[in-house]
Amino acid sequence: MNNFIFENATKTYFGRGCVKEYLANALSGYGDNVMLAYGSGSIKKNGIYDEVMEVLNAAGKNVIEFFGIMSNPTYEKVLEGAALIKENGVDFILGVGGGSVMDCCKAVSMAAVSKDDVWDKYWAKMSVIDFETLPLGVIVTVAGTGSEMNGGAVITNEKYKVKTGRDYPKCNPKFAMLDPEYTYSVSVDQMVSGGFDILSHIMETYFSEPDEDNVSDDIAEALMRSVIRNLREAIKNPKDYTARSNLMWASTMAENGIIKLGKKMDFEAHQIEHQLGAYSNCNHGCGLAVISLVYYQHIYSYGLYKFVRFARNVWNIQAEGKTEDELARSGIEAISDFIKEIGLPTTLQELGITDKDILKQVANSCNISAGSYKKTTHQEILKILEECY
Repeated sequence: MNNFIFENATKTYFGRGCVKEYLANALSGYGDNVMLAYGSGSIKKNGIYDEVMEVLNAAGKNVIEFFGIMSNPTYEKVLEGAALIKENGVDFILGVGGGSVMDCCKAVSMAAVSKDDVWDKYWAKMSVIDFETLPLGVIVTVAGTGSEMNGGAVITNEKYKVKTGRDYPKCNPKFAMLDPEYTYSVSVDQMVSGGFDILSHIMETYFSEPDEDNVSDDIAEALMRSVIRNLREAIKNPKDYTARSNLMWASTMAENGIIKLGKKMDFEAHQIEHQLGAYSNCNHGCGLAVISLVYYQHIYSYGLYKFVRFARNVWNIQAEGKTEDELARSGIEAISDFIKEIGLPTTLQELGITDKDILKQVANSCNISAGSYKKTTHQEILKILEECY
């Protein structure tokens, strides 16, 4: 294992009924003015809104609602939330939803307090946060991003056509509540998209140095096998509590920092998808499914040992009669087969992207990962996107 320092400040409540049981107590140390943040309003249709409001009202909280947070949350929406907080003297942010809501709330927690343009200082650049952000808690309704137990926030600046993420520990939620039953109302398509996002987070960490024996890779392999197995079960029965609870915790484990300890990490596929999302507003998990497959075909020979290990230990592909190169490619083919099995797109056209002219702009605007087995160039990213088309 390489050297590391680890800390995670988020207290996590997991399991059936955790919101009813613990939310009032978790909020007791904060002020009375709570901003309830959510997306397009699905929580009002599935009963989650009523359940949360019942707790807030019983606790005597004054609720200010901030709604309409979109997929791929924009900086404009962040500023809207910050203005609402200042107008109403909000003491605490409570985000209810998936990754987009959680990411937006983290950025809002900074923008409501900072005197600076937080995009310029903390997303375009990466400055040190020398102030206390507004405290926030999250209630998770979609398993996928793992945003509930870290300080990461991916925000889109529509003006500059840039979608990028930063991870500031000061933005970690004070608490996260994960009730797997809250994910039941999510459509199968959204569940599958989120499931592939979980798998992608783990792969992006796993396919990087070091390659010598380490605990992080061992945990990652177990998590990948779990995601594959439980996603299949959840597709068969979307209300399989065991499968949904395992997916929910795997999502958190993928991004709470534990499997990243001592790892360089890649995340080039995410960088490409983020910029594709900035130009097309495509679904994140679906975009990753299309990009990851082609990206790994480009880099596997530079990390051959790990791709061979992936084929053996995650997909249980037997080495007999295969060269290492053939075995590694068999692992990538297994990803391809799984993507098709769970009904995700395999090309950008299937994803709904018909304007091929944007691909060069997307490629040229991508960040280059320092942790990849093979350092890509903007020209190669363009080639990857063209092969995805």
